Amino acid sequence: MTLALILGCAGPTLSPEEAAFFREVRPWGFILFKRNVENPEQVRALTAALRETLGRPDAPILIDQEGGRVQRMTRPHWQAYPSGRAYLRAGGPEGGPALAGLGARLMAHDLAQVGINVDCAPVLDVPVPGAHDVIGDRAYGTDPAVVAAFGRAVAEGLMAGGVLPVMKHMPGHGRAGADSHFALPVVEAGLDELAAHDFRPFRALADLPMAMSAHVVFRALDPESPATTSTTIIREIVRDRIGFDGLLMTDDLSMNALSGTFRERAAAAFRAGCDIGLHCNGVRAEMEEVVAAAPALAGEALRRADAALARLKPAAQAFDPTEARARLDAGLAAAA
Repeated sequence: MTLALILGCAGPTLSPEEAAFFREVRPWGFILFKRNVENPEQVRALTAALRETLGRPDAPILIDQEGGRVQRMTRPHWQAYPSGRAYLRAGGPEGGPALAGLGARLMAHDLAQVGINVDCAPVLDVPVPGAHDVIGDRAYGTDPAVVAAFGRAVAEGLMAGGVLPVMKHMPGHGRAGADSHFALPVVEAGLDELAAHDFRPFRALADLPMAMSAHVVFRALDPESPATTSTTIIREIVRDRIGFDGLLMTDDLSMNALSGTFRERAAAAFRAGCDIGLHCNGVRAEMEEVVAAAPALAGEALRRADAALARLKPAAQAFDPTEARARLDAGLAAAA
């Protein structure tokens, strides 16, 4: 049996206790953070050890590698990548997507080399004036059509390199006035405004295999619950209005936007319709609570998980990272 969970581990190596725990609970996959990353050899060993606990060589191992403020694999061992907005500044709405796609293809090369096969990108949130800067320059722009074009290029660049993309943060975090890591954002915009602006990039990319929910309350949609734990938002907005039939995972269940015990948070997300629960910090006591609430991966969630992994293909053609980096650097330098 596989649990509908993605879990983190505490450090750069897997302890015997962690390995035994993962063998017992059998999550669907894992996620890495900076605390888990030291150098390429170490990350390769860690991803292999994590997969060994499950006995599944294709088990998803995720990371947040967007560029800019959010990149877990950094110098001196890996290239530093620009923020999403930097590609717009460099190439404009016409040339920027090709640059962003090239950056994503390079990131996919970096990730695949160390056994990581899922990247939590692209960010499809569309910021508005006055919103909190938690999204800020992580967004590709402030025009939904531009964000969609950049998001498509990034998703295709990742998949060309054998890495699955995860759209963030459905149905939209760009309007939030607070950082959901620390507080619960509440959005007052009406449905028509949300549909015309916030939802548009997600609708345009609804064919992608995976997405992450937003810990944001949308008063016009559900005045009580954030999207992650709202049956109304997941069924009526994510599945119906946006038309997303891919695998929907929660944002991190340990974020302070959510309330209640970890067991209660996980249970609420699964009741609402999330397919997979995501718990990131590797704290054993918290993971045990989340595990207690997690169902087996079955039914529609299993169908979506299998469909996502079926789109995970090795890089289809030869790729020269040195030449590609030179082209990316040239494109960014020309704009600067």
